[in-house]
Order: sequence, then C-alpha cells, then structure tokens
Amino acid sequence: MAAQKPYRRGTQKKKPQNEKGSQAIVIFWLIFVIVIIFVFMINAPTIKKNFDLFMTRVTNSPGTEGDLQDDDISGEEIFEQPGGGTVSDQIVTIIDNAERTLTTEPERQPEPPSRTEDTQPGAQHSEDTTQTQSGQQTQPPPVQTPVQTRERSVYFTQIDKDGQILQSKVTRMMPVTESPMMDVLNLMLSGPSTEEINRGILNLIPRNTRILNATVRGSTAYISFSEDFLFNTFGVEGYVAQLRQVVWTVTEFSNVDDVQILIEGRRIDYLGEGIFIGSPIGRLSF
Repeated sequence: MAAQKPYRRGTQKKKPQNEKGSQAIVIFWLIFVIVIIFVFMINAPTIKKNFDLFMTRVTNSPGTEGDLQDDDISGEEIFEQPGGGTVSDQIVTIIDNAERTLTTEPERQPEPPSRTEDTQPGAQHSEDTTQTQSGQQTQPPPVQTPVQTRERSVYFTQIDKDGQILQSKVTRMMPVTESPMMDVLNLMLSGPSTEEINRGILNLIPRNTRILNATVRGSTAYISFSEDFLFNTFGVEGYVAQLRQVVWTVTEFSNVDDVQILIEGRRIDYLGEGIFIGSPIGRLSF
C-alpha cells in the first residue's frame, strides 16, 4: 500500500484566506467602477462640454477660442469633490495640460474702444436735449401769455328795509374778449354770488332766460332774449326790475345810451302788464 501523505493543517487554512482576499479585491474594484460610472453619469454634460471645448481648441483658430471658452464655461455645472476642488476643474486642468503639448495659445490683445466719445464720461451730443428715447424730437413748451382782464360792472336788484326796489351795482374782473357785451349779459343772467346773496342782492330776470344776440347800432344796443324773458312771477315791479338790470348793465359801455329789447329777434310793444318796450329804453325812461 502506498504511504499516505501527512496531513498539514496550515495548507488547509490558506485557501479560504486567498479566496476572501480575491473577493475583497473584486468587490473593491466593483465599487470603484460603480463610483466612476456614477460620477461620469452625474457630470456627463460637463464632461461633454469640456471635451467639445478641447476639440474646438484643437481644430478651431485661436481667434475664436476665447469666445467659445467663455460661452461654454459660463454655463457649466460644478460638482464639488470631498477632497477640495471640482470635477470640472480637474478635467479642465487635464485638458489644459494636454493642450500645451499641442499648441500654444496666443496672447489676447485688448480690444480698442469702439467709440472715443463713449469712453469719455459726461460726453453728450447737443441733439440729446431735443430728442426723446424713441428718437422723436420734442418741442419746447409753448409760452403762455397772461390773460388780460378788465373790470366790468353788472347790475342786480336789491330790496331795502322799506321794501323799495333798487339797482345794486357789483364789479367783476373778466377776461378781455371780442364780445364784451355778451360776456357781461351772460354774467348778469348767472346771478349774484353767494356772498352777494347774503347781502340781499337778487336777480329778478326770469330763470332759463338766454341771450340770443347783442349788437350796437349807433348809440343803441339791440338785445335779443328768449321767450322766457316775458314771464316774471313778481308782477309789474318784477318786470320793471328786470328791465332796469338790463338797461343799467348795458349802458355802462360808453358807446351805448339806450337799449332796444327784442324777443326771439322780434320787436314787441309791451312787456307784462302795460310796460312799453316798442322803442329803445334808457335810464331816464324809468
């Protein structure tokens, strides 16, 4: 019978240790590969941009290199590494080292200023003061001439303590126009102010009365009223008071001595209860 080999305990235990070491190495490299793949997956856009940048630097002319580098790097995403720095910085460093072996980047010359006047602070064109941002020319604001005014006299009615009806003269500052008589008559129809009413001044011309026309022929003023002028609710004294208001107001003009009352452009003989207005009326007619 063949002699059996002696049993060695040490050789039996080394095999499992070698297998465990091999498994640990395999697991380590697996994890390393997974980490590398994971890092590349995360930084795939950045790696692609830097690779494109490297290819562009190699193939393109030096003049366009700086513009492409600025555009690509300004939009890249940065992934920070635990040991400091970023993956993109490391890749750019590798590319720069490889590029130095292929070509030498020419020194960029500073660009000259496009316009001399843009580099001087405060330089402006004279036309800037006459043009808006849209390029349209602006006109200087029109010079406003002061409105000329003149003091005018208007007559209203006032009743004293004894009940006597009197004419009350008030003065107003009015703009100077080409039809001062129409302006004064319309002011009379508008009535007294609140302060004047508090002093007992009234307007006895019927409401809604309108001035249709006012002209002067010789020394006579022809005033045409609407039909509302015919209806006064205060009776004879009211008619007399409204006529006095008109006559005294119009004869304040130096070229007018009397007034011819017209109704709707027509001459009528009587106003109210027997008050004759068929001919011109002056202040001495009352």
